[in-house]
Amino acid sequence: MISRIWYGWTSHDNAAAYQSLLEDEILPGIAGRRIEGYRGAHLLRRDLESEVEFVTVLWFDSLDAVRDFAGEEYEVAVVPQKARALLLRFDERSAHYEVLLNPQ
Repeated sequence: MISRIWYGWTSHDNAAAYQSLLEDEILPGIAGRRIEGYRGAHLLRRDLESEVEFVTVLWFDSLDAVRDFAGEEYEVAVVPQKARALLLRFDERSAHYEVLLNPQ
């Protein structure tokens, strides 16, 4: 299994809107693509003093499944325009890790 990890930061004023966009549109849209080997997502949030950090972790069976999601240059972040409008900054590239241990 492969985890695709990406970070984005937004203002406190935009955090609720960004979270809603992820939960209501972006993540369901990824699931709706029915990519073979896509296994779901985790969404993490951390409120900091001057901004709010979000982390998305997408789960895939293989790098081939990641490529089906993101294209041949699969490390490049996939950030829709609506999300970009709410973010202060974000990682231009996603990191990919082989999952060695899963909670039982």
